[in-house]
Amino acid sequence: MHIETLLVRSGVNRDPATGSITTPIYQASTFAHPRLGESTGYDYARTANPTRTALEEAIAVLEKGETGVAFASGMAGVMAVLALFKNGDHLIVSEDLYGGTYRVLNELFSEQGITVSYVNTADLEQVENALKAETKALFIETPTNPMMHVTDLKEIIKLAKEQDLLTIVDNTFMSPYYQQPLALGADLVIHSASKYIGGHNDVVAGLVVARCSELGEKIRFYQNAAGAILGPQDSWLLLRGIKTLALRMEKHNENALKIANWLTTHPLVEKVYYPGLDTHPGFEVMKQQATGFGGMISFAVTSPDIVPVLLEQIKVITFAESLGGVESLMTFPARQTHADIPEEIRNRVGVTDCLLRLSVGIEHAKDLIKDLEEAFDAYKK
Repeated sequence: MHIETLLVRSGVNRDPATGSITTPIYQASTFAHPRLGESTGYDYARTANPTRTALEEAIAVLEKGETGVAFASGMAGVMAVLALFKNGDHLIVSEDLYGGTYRVLNELFSEQGITVSYVNTADLEQVENALKAETKALFIETPTNPMMHVTDLKEIIKLAKEQDLLTIVDNTFMSPYYQQPLALGADLVIHSASKYIGGHNDVVAGLVVARCSELGEKIRFYQNAAGAILGPQDSWLLLRGIKTLALRMEKHNENALKIANWLTTHPLVEKVYYPGLDTHPGFEVMKQQATGFGGMISFAVTSPDIVPVLLEQIKVITFAESLGGVESLMTFPARQTHADIPEEIRNRVGVTDCLLRLSVGIEHAKDLIKDLEEAFDAYKK
């Protein structure tokens, strides 16, 4: 069955009692037992809720994994995955990754004796050089947030298997519609489901999918033990968002390519980072491991003085954090999403005071380009 059909069928026909097309919102904290020693499969909603179960099963199918687990946020999912490791373990992590992930690694898990090497995982040699006897996993964003580095998943997964390491991939930017790391051999996939999977900037959620059930049950144990669960209303919103993921991702991709090409021609833009441009160093790899390029663009302007003007002057695009919704959003990573990363590291990897990140929505591309053009013109004046 094609993924477009699987997306639409998510959560369908799960209520035989009424014939409801959509999964109901089971707003219940506890469930009655038929008799002593028997259960309907649902006892207490922290452990399982039918609406959440429908979502978890749907994302497992879409990512071609065995077990899906839904969390209260993307970072709760990240915490569950990192809880697999213990004192003395070493991780190799993509160097320009979401600041929240950097924060928990450096400020929480470092106190538990877990060490991290940050490298450009698009460069296999850097990854190999960072390997230690204590290395247990590779934690990869591809494309990375916000510099859009593309890691060759087949090659990195091959290396991980040779070294008996787990491969963890944050797939938030691409969604399972465009990229399925588990099908390439990765062990775990993480999503900030607040982004493309939800798609409407109205829910905060996280999803983790495991390729094997044994690993999945470890993640589920953390979910239940920590109580980091996604509620039924938010689970339902994600199920609804999933149904239009194919249509939205195609439009995000179409608009982003048009805008990225336009930005490359603007005199006030120094560099455009979008893997759908044939000048991007990861373009060929993306074509091999993904079916599209996504809706995320980062670009560096020629002067930091341009940044506040653009952020004040845009009208159709909104100056706001987050990404992946139908509305276009612009973010200033150095002061917002990546502010927890030390300045010297930010500057080294390219997250400078000239860098802006654009989450391209599904508006008409010409309106978005006009909005950007007028904002740049305001700076020229």
